[in-house]
Amino acid sequence: MEPTDIRDPDVFHRVVDCQWACPAHTPVPEYIRLIAAGRYADAYMVNWHSNVFPGILGRTCDRPCEPACRRGRVEENNGAKPEPVAICRLKRVAADHKGDVRGRMPRPAARPNGRRVACVGAGPASLTLARDLAPLGYRVTVFDADAKAGGFMRTQVPRFRLPEAVIDEETGYILDLGVEFVGGRRIDSMRDLLAHGFDAVFVGSGAPRGRDLDLPGRAEAGAQIHVGLDWLANVYFGHVTKVGRRVLVLGGGNTAMDCCRSARRLGGEDVKVIVRSGFDQMKASPWEKEDAMHEGIPILDCRVPKAFTHASGKLTGMTFEKVRVEYGDDGRRRLVPTGEPDEFHPCDEVLIAVGQENAFPWIERDLGIEFDQWGMPVVDATTFQSTLPHVMFGGDAAFGPKNIIWAVAHGHAAAVTVDRLLEGEDPRVRPAPDVQLLSQKMGIHEWSYDNAVSPDERYAVPWSEAARKLDSLSTEVELGFDPATAWKETQRCLNCDVQTVFDRDKCIECDACVDICPTDCITFTANGGEDELRTRLTAPALNADQGLYVSEPLKTARVMVKDEDVCLHCSLCAERCPTGAWDMQKFLLQEVYAGPACRGAKAKEAA
Repeated sequence: MEPTDIRDPDVFHRVVDCQWACPAHTPVPEYIRLIAAGRYADAYMVNWHSNVFPGILGRTCDRPCEPACRRGRVEENNGAKPEPVAICRLKRVAADHKGDVRGRMPRPAARPNGRRVACVGAGPASLTLARDLAPLGYRVTVFDADAKAGGFMRTQVPRFRLPEAVIDEETGYILDLGVEFVGGRRIDSMRDLLAHGFDAVFVGSGAPRGRDLDLPGRAEAGAQIHVGLDWLANVYFGHVTKVGRRVLVLGGGNTAMDCCRSARRLGGEDVKVIVRSGFDQMKASPWEKEDAMHEGIPILDCRVPKAFTHASGKLTGMTFEKVRVEYGDDGRRRLVPTGEPDEFHPCDEVLIAVGQENAFPWIERDLGIEFDQWGMPVVDATTFQSTLPHVMFGGDAAFGPKNIIWAVAHGHAAAVTVDRLLEGEDPRVRPAPDVQLLSQKMGIHEWSYDNAVSPDERYAVPWSEAARKLDSLSTEVELGFDPATAWKETQRCLNCDVQTVFDRDKCIECDACVDICPTDCITFTANGGEDELRTRLTAPALNADQGLYVSEPLKTARVMVKDEDVCLHCSLCAERCPTGAWDMQKFLLQEVYAGPACRGAKAKEAA
């Protein structure tokens, strides 16, 4: 193998699995250490710089960082249920305990730069773009059909998961930057919007239409059958204040989980979730399913809806075909009927949460904006530009339904595009990230971070006793960590951003580091091809998704090979090394956003 070039930012970025997995590349270990030190405001601002909505995401993020967390991997042979660090809930700790941070927020631009940008929709993608551009002098106008900013974060996420005060606070930080918010204004013509002379338009309108089910009985019993997204919005606006005693929720995503838990709080005594797929194939996050079941809501899988039954125009129940999941030779999943009799479930109301769709009837098809065969805009995955270059799409409006953190990442990227485009630069040329690699050595064997590996299992977030009554839509279920428990949870972090950096010129090949390594991740051996080399390390490196760290040839012609996949970043190798060939160096990567740093010499060709 060729020696590892640690000058490449991706080399160590991949080792910080949580940050690499986060679409916004939030420097997770950095803010966790700040929380451990009680520096909550600093931790909040580290989050705010990259993910914009720490308080909101600390409650609602789908947590792509946590499945990637090294803690779960290195513990998988030591416990029945290895658990990652509670990254998401620690983010909330920073938000809950930060105090007043208004003085640390950017100021509105002293003078406008003469460019005007319109955002359609006031959800997370649009608000992120507005936050990045407004301090630069852009006059950003955000249009939304609702009276308050936040988009689906406000209208479709129930208050028992996300208090409205948190949304008001974090959208307020953005609007206070001089962003013009035009609420109660639905954009119904792209042609008319373009006629107002905006220099750029960003469409962040989400995937606002819930899918329906065209089944026998749908029309006849329509008064008791509701599309989940619309129903959640009606609950938020107070148009729906009660449900029938028996409620069926159809669908296996997070919207279905929000629907069933809301129905319980509105008086549903017998609420069931029924899903076509197997339980493990459901799109809902595992913790969302667990919370629903914890509230006494059963999830019945492998049942395909066939018909709504009704009498005298009133819904009486639904019939379902029972299926089993099989996988063909092509690896595709199939739902095969079991041959059992159809199953009947009586009910008074049905909530349909089987997916979301985009709807762009307001965009005229003769403007130069192309759409694909599914009615989605043709969007460049790097710049987020449509085929009309100064019109961009982001969030669910660009590539279909995902989570808030993805919309934030899209907003950052689209803001770079706007800035470079309107500055006359190629928007496909993207800014290189800011990267620092700094030694943490404070003495011969002392480091500026706590490198002890905590043996504790993951701590559970406590629930509100009042919320356990399931009688209030506004009582938040999770209380969040108190500072003492939060500190204990921070100690489970392995500090994956503090890298073991090897200096082959100082190495005397004594193998002291090999002897002391608790995970056998260091090997001195003859070089070879990667596939073959992985098999003859001290402990075979089985996870090909995580790279090997390979040195230049040593004096014996051997190379040092380190399996980055299971390294604990415990620093024992550096402490044991008699010559200082190993050093612990903190790797800090931060994306560069719109502004002078994203232009000219700071940019690189997009991959």
